[in-house]
Amino acid sequence: MSDPAVRVDTTSQVPPYEQIRAQLAALIRTGRLVEGERLPTVRQLAVDLGLAPGTVARAYRELEAAQLIRTRRGAGTRVAPLPDAPHGHDVHQLSTLARDFTSAARALGAGTEDILTAVRRALDSESEPAPASRHSGSGSANPTEASATIPAVGSRAR
Repeated sequence: MSDPAVRVDTTSQVPPYEQIRAQLAALIRTGRLVEGERLPTVRQLAVDLGLAPGTVARAYRELEAAQLIRTRRGAGTRVAPLPDAPHGHDVHQLSTLARDFTSAARALGAGTEDILTAVRRALDSESEPAPASRHSGSGSANPTEASATIPAVGSRAR
Protein backbone atom coordinates (compact mmCIF):
# COMPACT_ATOMS: atom_id res chain seq x y z
CA MET A 1 0.00 0.00 0.00
CA SER A 2 1.34 3.43 -0.83
CA ASP A 3 1.77 5.95 1.95
CA PRO A 4 -1.25 8.23 2.21
CA ALA A 5 -0.75 11.95 1.84
CA VAL A 6 -2.19 14.94 3.66
CA ARG A 7 -2.79 18.05 1.60
CA VAL A 8 -3.47 21.59 2.76
CA ASP A 9 -5.05 24.18 0.48
CA THR A 10 -4.30 27.66 1.79
CA THR A 11 -7.07 29.17 -0.36
CA SER A 12 -9.77 27.01 1.24
CA GLN A 13 -12.21 28.50 3.73
CA VAL A 14 -11.50 25.46 5.92
CA PRO A 15 -8.66 26.31 8.35
CA PRO A 16 -5.42 24.35 7.78
CA TYR A 17 -5.59 22.62 11.17
CA GLU A 18 -9.09 21.36 10.31
CA GLN A 19 -7.94 20.12 6.90
CA ILE A 20 -5.17 18.13 8.59
CA ARG A 21 -7.47 16.83 11.34
CA ALA A 22 -10.20 15.76 8.91
CA GLN A 23 -7.82 14.04 6.50
CA LEU A 24 -5.95 12.13 9.22
CA ALA A 25 -9.25 11.14 10.89
CA ALA A 26 -10.52 9.81 7.56
CA LEU A 27 -7.27 7.90 6.94
CA ILE A 28 -7.53 6.32 10.38
CA ARG A 29 -11.25 5.51 10.21
CA THR A 30 -10.93 3.95 6.76
CA GLY A 31 -7.97 1.83 7.80
CA ARG A 32 -5.39 3.49 5.54
CA LEU A 33 -3.54 4.32 8.75
CA VAL A 34 -3.72 1.41 11.16
CA GLU A 35 -3.32 1.05 14.89
CA GLY A 36 0.28 1.58 15.97
CA GLU A 37 1.45 3.42 12.88
CA ARG A 38 3.67 6.31 13.79
CA LEU A 39 2.82 9.80 12.55
CA PRO A 40 5.39 12.51 11.84
CA THR A 41 6.31 14.83 14.67
CA VAL A 42 4.44 18.11 14.86
CA ARG A 43 7.54 19.96 13.70
CA GLN A 44 8.24 17.62 10.79
CA LEU A 45 4.70 17.74 9.46
CA ALA A 46 4.65 21.53 9.87
CA VAL A 47 7.86 21.79 7.82
CA ASP A 48 6.55 19.37 5.17
CA LEU A 49 3.33 21.38 4.81
CA GLY A 50 4.90 24.82 5.18
CA LEU A 51 2.76 25.62 8.21
CA ALA A 52 3.38 26.86 11.74
CA PRO A 53 3.93 24.06 14.29
CA GLY A 54 0.99 25.34 16.34
CA THR A 55 -1.34 24.62 13.42
CA VAL A 56 -0.30 20.96 13.29
CA ALA A 57 -0.28 20.74 17.10
CA ARG A 58 -3.92 21.86 17.18
CA ALA A 59 -4.89 19.17 14.67
CA TYR A 60 -3.05 16.53 16.72
CA ARG A 61 -4.72 17.75 19.96
CA GLU A 62 -8.15 17.40 18.38
CA LEU A 63 -7.30 13.93 17.08
CA GLU A 64 -6.17 12.96 20.58
CA ALA A 65 -9.40 14.34 22.06
CA ALA A 66 -11.28 12.13 19.57
CA GLN A 67 -9.13 9.19 20.75
CA LEU A 68 -7.81 8.54 17.24
CA ILE A 69 -4.13 9.10 18.09
CA ARG A 70 -1.91 8.90 21.18
CA THR A 71 1.21 10.86 21.89
CA ARG A 72 3.71 9.52 24.40
CA ARG A 73 7.01 11.10 25.29
CA GLY A 74 9.78 9.07 23.72
CA ALA A 75 7.38 6.93 21.67
CA GLY A 76 6.02 9.65 19.41
CA THR A 77 2.52 10.00 18.03
CA ARG A 78 0.82 6.81 16.95
CA VAL A 79 -2.57 5.75 15.65
CA ALA A 80 -4.74 4.59 18.56
CA PRO A 81 -7.08 1.60 18.46
CA LEU A 82 -10.38 2.63 16.91
CA PRO A 83 -13.13 3.26 19.46
CA ASP A 84 -15.82 0.55 19.55
CA ALA A 85 -18.65 3.06 19.25
CA PRO A 86 -19.77 3.90 15.73
CA HIS A 87 -18.76 7.36 14.59
CA GLY A 88 -21.02 9.80 12.88
CA HIS A 89 -19.99 12.50 10.53
CA ASP A 90 -20.25 16.22 11.00
CA VAL A 91 -22.95 17.38 8.56
CA HIS A 92 -21.78 20.99 8.77
CA GLN A 93 -18.18 20.03 7.98
CA LEU A 94 -19.32 17.81 5.12
CA SER A 95 -21.32 20.72 3.67
CA THR A 96 -18.33 23.03 3.96
CA LEU A 97 -16.08 20.53 2.19
CA ALA A 98 -18.66 20.03 -0.57
CA ARG A 99 -18.98 23.81 -1.06
CA ASP A 100 -15.19 24.22 -1.21
CA PHE A 101 -14.88 21.41 -3.75
CA THR A 102 -17.70 22.62 -5.98
CA SER A 103 -16.41 26.20 -5.87
CA ALA A 104 -12.94 25.06 -6.90
CA ALA A 105 -14.37 22.80 -9.61
CA ARG A 106 -16.53 25.60 -11.01
CA ALA A 107 -13.49 27.90 -11.02
CA LEU A 108 -11.86 25.32 -13.31
CA GLY A 109 -14.87 25.58 -15.61
CA ALA A 110 -16.49 22.26 -14.65
CA GLY A 111 -20.23 21.87 -15.01
CA THR A 112 -22.56 19.98 -12.70
CA GLU A 113 -22.27 16.66 -14.58
CA ASP A 114 -18.45 16.89 -14.65
CA ILE A 115 -18.40 17.54 -10.90
CA LEU A 116 -20.75 14.62 -10.18
CA THR A 117 -18.69 12.33 -12.41
CA ALA A 118 -15.50 13.35 -10.58
CA VAL A 119 -17.10 12.62 -7.21
CA ARG A 120 -18.38 9.23 -8.38
CA ARG A 121 -14.92 8.32 -9.69
CA ALA A 122 -13.34 9.40 -6.42
CA LEU A 123 -15.80 7.29 -4.45
CA ASP A 124 -15.23 4.30 -6.75
CA SER A 125 -11.45 4.63 -6.46
CA GLU A 126 -11.59 4.39 -2.65
CA SER A 127 -11.83 0.63 -2.96
CA GLU A 128 -8.85 0.50 -5.31
CA PRO A 129 -5.24 1.04 -4.22
CA ALA A 130 -4.09 4.59 -4.82
CA PRO A 131 -1.17 5.14 -7.20
CA ALA A 132 2.14 5.49 -5.42
CA SER A 133 2.85 9.12 -4.68
CA ARG A 134 6.20 10.10 -3.33
CA HIS A 135 5.51 13.81 -3.41
CA SER A 136 6.01 15.58 -0.11
CA GLY A 137 6.82 19.04 1.05
CA SER A 138 5.62 22.33 -0.31
CA GLY A 139 6.96 21.95 -3.85
CA SER A 140 3.45 21.36 -5.14
CA ALA A 141 2.58 22.40 -8.67
CA ASN A 142 -0.15 24.47 -7.05
CA PRO A 143 1.47 27.14 -4.86
CA THR A 144 -1.66 27.30 -2.66
CA GLU A 145 -1.44 23.59 -1.80
CA ALA A 146 1.15 21.61 0.10
CA SER A 147 1.19 17.90 0.83
CA ALA A 148 3.05 15.52 3.09
CA THR A 149 3.33 11.75 2.98
CA ILE A 150 1.96 10.01 6.09
CA PRO A 151 3.44 8.26 7.99
CA ALA A 152 6.69 10.08 7.41
CA VAL A 153 8.54 8.25 10.17
CA GLY A 154 8.80 4.81 11.66
CA SER A 155 6.30 2.04 11.38
CA ARG A 156 3.96 0.10 13.59
CA ALA A 157 4.37 -0.21 17.34
CA ARG A 158 5.78 -3.39 18.72
